Amino acid sequence: MSRPGPISVLLVDDHPLMRQGLRAVLSAADDIVVAGEAGDGQSAVELAAELRPDVVIMDLQLPGRHGTDATQEIVSSQPGISVLALTMFEDDDMVFAAISAGASGYLIKGANGADIVAAVRAAAAGQAVFGAALAQRLRTWFAAAAGPHPQAAPFPQLTKREREILDCVAAGLSNAQIGQQMFLSVKTIANNVSNILAKLQVAERSAAIVAAREAGLGRPARRPDDGAVGQ
Repeated sequence: MSRPGPISVLLVDDHPLMRQGLRAVLSAADDIVVAGEAGDGQSAVELAAELRPDVVIMDLQLPGRHGTDATQEIVSSQPGISVLALTMFEDDDMVFAAISAGASGYLIKGANGADIVAAVRAAAAGQAVFGAALAQRLRTWFAAAAGPHPQAAPFPQLTKREREILDCVAAGLSNAQIGQQMFLSVKTIANNVSNILAKLQVAERSAAIVAAREAGLGRPARRPDDGAVGQ
């Protein structure tokens, strides 16, 4: 049974060039129209309610309101909308967060145009959209769920590296000490800490420490510059 009209799509990404590329790819398909664009999570939620697109392509790493949070609100308030999560990384925790939020599929940035168009058509038809590697991960998750219930990693909006850094921050390490421990520059650590604060929606390092410790992070750790006992 054919659709009564073209598939309408809302593009959500904080990089205009990324949205431009997606628009060009999708506009070349006769059965797809780009209904609108948003550059942050809150705008995505508002535009989804206003435009009621068939599919939202949602970048997960957004400024302000995180993509997983925006996905959850869109799916819960507009059940007729399918969301395709879009991210740079094939990260297990990001996949889990997107699926848990209600995403119908998961696309890696850099996918070719034919795959993106096919994913939009599948999502509009109510189908799940996952690559072979991600499908295998899902099978692993579901198999594990049949046994003892696995505990989800805290703060799924963070990357693995960001969670490791937050763990060190909660343990009381300075940026210099974290950098020495992780073999990263102080500037890289500082940039990651800034991203962590933004994703946790807190303004100060102390607030992030409190949230992290409440989630079980910040286990005692020996500082890299501590001397060895008895030597």
